[in-house]
Amino acid sequence: MKNSILEPYIYPLDPSLYKICGTDEAGRGPLMGNVVAACVVLDYNRIPNGLDDSKKLSEKKRAMLEVAIKEQALAYGIGMCTPLEIDRLNILNASLLAMRRAYESMHLACNLMLVDGNKIPSNLNIKAEAVVKGDARVKEIAAASILAKVERDRQMLSLAREYPEYQFDKHKGYPTALHLKLLETLPILDCYRKTYGPVKKILQARGILQNIL
Repeated sequence: MKNSILEPYIYPLDPSLYKICGTDEAGRGPLMGNVVAACVVLDYNRIPNGLDDSKKLSEKKRAMLEVAIKEQALAYGIGMCTPLEIDRLNILNASLLAMRRAYESMHLACNLMLVDGNKIPSNLNIKAEAVVKGDARVKEIAAASILAKVERDRQMLSLAREYPEYQFDKHKGYPTALHLKLLETLPILDCYRKTYGPVKKILQARGILQNIL
């Protein structure tokens, strides 16, 4: 059986002495909604207990940690890209742009950005390093993953109140059986990503031409 234990991340700079931010996104897979990124600089005198990859935490635990992170971090920022931007840029580039926007929204110059995954945002004015599985290995990235996930879920609940028939609160925009069944009869709203396969297929079947670019 393959060893699933991740190697600990070795910081190139001491995070207790230098300003190191971590960034991550939520919402790459859903058919609709914004892709949301967060960026966090932790205060090493006040690190919230229980930081981990947001996917490993319960909704209740994420909500509690969101409050703690926002209260105790030196800085945090949220950045987004809209469905239209996702369709124009593709989801990878939109995710990286959302991360850059999250960093810029902090209004705090950092010495290093640690990015979850294997790509880094372009046009940064600081050094950046991609960290594979960073949300499980780097506390700053874990904190960012929590803020991004909670913010995106909050947006889904807001859309669910506006469009209750779509049940966004249940499937969060992911292509579940329930979601795809609902889309068989419901209109494709502006919050949908028109280039995503299931959505594009529905639009084509309905004879709706999309001028995305």
